[in-house]
Amino acid sequence: FGAAIVREGKIIASAHNEVLGTNDPTAHAEINAIRRASAALGKFDLSDCTLYTTCYPCPMCMGAIFWARIPTVYYASSMNDAAEGGFDDRIFYEMIRSPESTLDLRPVDTEKSKKLFKLWEEKEDKKLY
Repeated sequence: FGAAIVREGKIIASAHNEVLGTNDPTAHAEINAIRRASAALGKFDLSDCTLYTTCYPCPMCMGAIFWARIPTVYYASSMNDAAEGGFDDRIFYEMIRSPESTLDLRPVDTEKSKKLFKLWEEKEDKKLY
């Protein structure tokens, strides 16, 4: 899998899937390209960029695309094409849409975390993203 970030007709960054080589499950091509483009441009807001990728983004990559504020994504292979090739992540989309998660999510010490948000709100030099 591969991905490229383009701005004003120029490739800012390109990357490929490095999951197996790095043993990093987040090292998908889209995320690697976003990381490299953000580093090259010195900003996390890629709203003036376009992402080109070989396949419809998985939910994790889709989240990164939203956080990077990339407005347009061009992809070559569909989710079904990927599934037929042995990369079936449709179950993740179903899990996200389902009201009953198979992931065991448990809150811990929510009062302390609320205090952290309160401190953040009071911070004068905070930078929003």
